Amino acid sequence: MLGQYFYNQSTRNVVVAFGTLFNTIQLHKKDGSGNIVQSMKVPLAYGPKQKWLSRLTEDPNLSKKVAVTLPRIGFEISGITYDPARKLQKTVKVKKVADGIDNNQVKSGFMPVPYNINFELYVLSKNSDDALQIVEQILPFFQPDYTVTMKEIPELDIIRDVPIILNSVGYEDDYEGSFTSRRSIIYTLSFTAKYYMYGPVTASNVIRRVQVDQYADLPVNAPKREQRYSVTPTPANVAPAAFDPSDEDNFGFNEVTSFFQDAKNYDEKTGTDTDDA
Repeated sequence: MLGQYFYNQSTRNVVVAFGTLFNTIQLHKKDGSGNIVQSMKVPLAYGPKQKWLSRLTEDPNLSKKVAVTLPRIGFEISGITYDPARKLQKTVKVKKVADGIDNNQVKSGFMPVPYNINFELYVLSKNSDDALQIVEQILPFFQPDYTVTMKEIPELDIIRDVPIILNSVGYEDDYEGSFTSRRSIIYTLSFTAKYYMYGPVTASNVIRRVQVDQYADLPVNAPKREQRYSVTPTPANVAPAAFDPSDEDNFGFNEVTSFFQDAKNYDEKTGTDTDDA
């Protein structure tokens, strides 16, 4: 089982969805009369806050020509844990008829496994008002959760609402050296996203005929068939997606019952009825 390659990008999709939530936050600077003199989109990047703090320590005035500006937002994964409270029946499969030229195949996969992924979101700024503007554009939307809709597995058309929960908000206001030296204001927001990880998706042909041979004795006594029951769809080449599960059970099927006294058995390899050797 282990060693079979598959990559459904489950965790990557959650990371992208989480970052997209904070990718359009704006910052306005106003003059004494309340007029907007500058408007900017707050930069967003994936990475730990230590990276940005080291950058500030080395160049407090940000005078070097490096692609770093303040204020900015950074985030990173802080952990992934299994969530037993959302466990699903692991032997149940999710199935979908393939689209296009492969519509005679059914794609399937086992039920997903629930996990919680923890994020740390950092708001870094040189002054308090800029940081508060950013934080205030985030907190009102989390009460304490915010739900995003994701297409988890495109092959199976699985769409799920993923709640992102705000756990806590931390605040740091650090001074180093004299009052004229660097000041760093950092808000740390802790989040948990409840998502699912999926295993491999497999494809198999659509079953178009079901056949059951019935016997009147146990296999140890080498019995011969006495009755055969077979079911086929109507028409035989109907597309799988055309069936409506809400219809009656016998709609769209031919059912045939046959009785035998020829002492033959069905050969699964050749698909024919043969006499025993």
